Formats: sequence, C-alpha cells, structure tokens
Amino acid sequence: MTDAKAVASKLLQAEAVQLSPDVPFTWASGWKSPIYCDNRKLLSFPFIRDFVKSELCSIIFEQYPEADVIAGVATAGIAWGAMAADQLKMPFVYVRPEPKKHGMQNQIEGYLEPGKKVLVVEDLISTGMSSLKACDAIRANGNEVCGMVALFSYGFPQAAQAFETAGIRYTTLSDYETLIQLATTQGKLDSSDVASLLNWRSNPAEWGRID
Repeated sequence: MTDAKAVASKLLQAEAVQLSPDVPFTWASGWKSPIYCDNRKLLSFPFIRDFVKSELCSIIFEQYPEADVIAGVATAGIAWGAMAADQLKMPFVYVRPEPKKHGMQNQIEGYLEPGKKVLVVEDLISTGMSSLKACDAIRANGNEVCGMVALFSYGFPQAAQAFETAGIRYTTLSDYETLIQLATTQGKLDSSDVASLLNWRSNPAEWGRID
C-alpha cells in the first residue's frame, strides 16, 4: 500500500511542485495555472528518487501482478519506468509520442512481443491525452494495456472520463487534493489560496480566462 501523503511531501520537498495562485504559470496549452508540476526534479535527489521508485514498484507489484512488460511514456516516464522494471526484473520498453521520421520509424522502442500484457508508467496525468496516445500505440502493436501508474494526477474530470472511455485502469502515487491538504497543513497556503486552487481544478480553461 502506497502513502499518497508521503509522496506529496517528497514532491514539495524537492520543489517538483510549485504553487503560485497569485502569479499563475502558463502551460503549453495556453491555460493559466496556479500549479506547476515537474517530476523530473525528483531524479536529482537520490533518497527521494529511491523512495518514489519503491512506492511505484509497490503499486505495480500489488495492483498489476498480471503485467508482463513495463512501458515508459517518453520522455518523463522513461526513467521511472526503467527503474521500476529493473527493480522488479521485468522487460522494459518506451513509447514515443509519434513514430520516428527516420531509421526503423519506431514508436515503441525496445522489444515488445505482441500478446504481452503491458503496464504503462507515466510521470504526470493532466488531461490524459498524451498518456492514452501511448496506450493506443501499444494496443496497435497487438498488446493488452493492463493499466497505467503515474506519480501524480491533477484529477481533472475529463481525464477520468477519457480513461474510462478507453477502458484503462490507472493509479497514481499521489494527487492534487492530497498535495493541497498537505501544503495547507505546512502553512504554504491560506484559505483563499485553497479556494482558488480548487476553483482552477474544476475548470482550468475558464479559470485562466477569468484571471
């Protein structure tokens, strides 16, 4: 059993998550956001990295015992997927956003035998679109996606709906609500900040236009 609060604590400790309700960040999509998550930072802290890897392996071992292969989603999911596969002694591949334009034109890198059950590892789930695109590539290769594990999720309703529609179960080590609660307990947020953060999560595109 993983500890979502402990993982959220590590995210804050490594400053992998930045909270800025008053001066929002701008995402690549153009959305204005009071939160920015960069889980790549965790890789630079050996003890935090080891803790998160252990939590990741626990979820895979306990909840997805049927998995034959681990697949990391390029690029941020590659390191976590490779570490988990090494720890669990499982085969590993990774999935590009699209096939290469040269060489073998692979989208899936590594050896993935059709018919094998694949557990996908992602660092972050926002809308879920890029994650599900990787799942589509795995299915097109003749494999079953038995699930996805991500380090963190914003918990957008549209992501939950997209995964349900795709028929893919997913699990996250920590989540938006847990992180907000912890940051509030630690004095990093006040009540008005929390209200703004929760309002953003309910409709991020509209929150950006209003603010």
